[in-house]
Amino acid sequence: MSTFGTLFRVTTYGESHCKSVGCIVDGCPPGMELIEADIQPQMTRRRPGQSALTTPRDEKDLVQIQSGTEYGVTLGTPIGMLVRNEDQRPKDYSEMDIYPRPSHADWTYLQKYGVKARSGGGRSSARETIGRVAAGAIAEKYLALAHNIEIVAFVSSVGPIHLFDPESTPASEPAFQKLLSTITRQHVDSFLPVRCPDTVIAEKMADLIAQYRDKKDSIGGTVTCVIRNVPAGLGEPCFDKIEAKLAHAMLSIPATKGFEVGSGFKGTEIPGSKHNDMFIPHPTDPLQLATATNNSGGIQGGITNGESIYFKVAFKSPATISVPQETTSYSGEPGTLAAKGRHDPCVVPRAIPIVEAMAALVVMDMVLMQQSREASRDMLGKAKRVIPELNKEEEKVAMKVAETVLEAQGQ
Repeated sequence: MSTFGTLFRVTTYGESHCKSVGCIVDGCPPGMELIEADIQPQMTRRRPGQSALTTPRDEKDLVQIQSGTEYGVTLGTPIGMLVRNEDQRPKDYSEMDIYPRPSHADWTYLQKYGVKARSGGGRSSARETIGRVAAGAIAEKYLALAHNIEIVAFVSSVGPIHLFDPESTPASEPAFQKLLSTITRQHVDSFLPVRCPDTVIAEKMADLIAQYRDKKDSIGGTVTCVIRNVPAGLGEPCFDKIEAKLAHAMLSIPATKGFEVGSGFKGTEIPGSKHNDMFIPHPTDPLQLATATNNSGGIQGGITNGESIYFKVAFKSPATISVPQETTSYSGEPGTLAAKGRHDPCVVPRAIPIVEAMAALVVMDMVLMQQSREASRDMLGKAKRVIPELNKEEEKVAMKVAETVLEAQGQ
């Protein structure tokens, strides 16, 4: 479906080459100042044509708020946002009327709907993520104002090149943990075009992406994200644990192939005696606890524990490449496809704001749920509780019922 969230609900619309793309956001709290300038920075970070390492499609991705605000303040009603598609070239996809692209969604969409978008990837295109980023920017503003929550993502690998040793666990890397506690979006963007916060590693990644671009090929990578200042208690067991919702959100992004939180898969190689995060007194709040390490990634039992949440998302090599590939037409005839059009040789640099947006949508939804629970609990504290006392006859009846039940159970 095209809707995500429970209390903070986002519905996206649009295909890669239609007139516009956008979203409807329902459940935004009223009374928050909101204008296009609050949303545009993340849209600009996501837009194509940022560098020679991204698709040359020239879209400004200027967002327009259509509803849900008045005089720059949210009304609590649905917020409609629109971005026009300006640089459309449907003719670039004529060959794909004959051949489904290997590892793309052309064939599966046709099987599902019986028809598919003839230009680009339709709803499977990364162009669809514009609505997610716009909605995420609204969630981010509320989370920052209400809870000082910060969400920052960065590129942690491209192909075989990694920012940190892939054989070590994140919690055992002091440099990694320091980065998580200090990294900012401004710092990440200072390492354009790759957005990996290390000069030497970023240059190696850029060179590798350029090599695949020049060969008309593609390469994948990973994005790491940290969410700081998260209140303890967020998450809805058993099926809506916060890491489950984050996994759902991240794996719904086009081209994703994997998700891990905290120590992730490397944590399976560590005994519990070393993996467990020992509780310690909180350094600033005597009413809270902290943990000495953070292998859990800020989540225990599906509920946030007050530590920073961090996770990693894997993105595959983009499927649309211009290297001639032996394949089969829709009619079953062998042939060769060398895809035309404008496509990213590696998606991870532009995926950064998308990952941040989806993380914001999950946390926003969980915050609203927890606030609802706490508010309803506090209402009980204001009410005078009256516990009726049983009289002697009622006590005898209750005891007799209990004895009958125990006898029936053979106790």
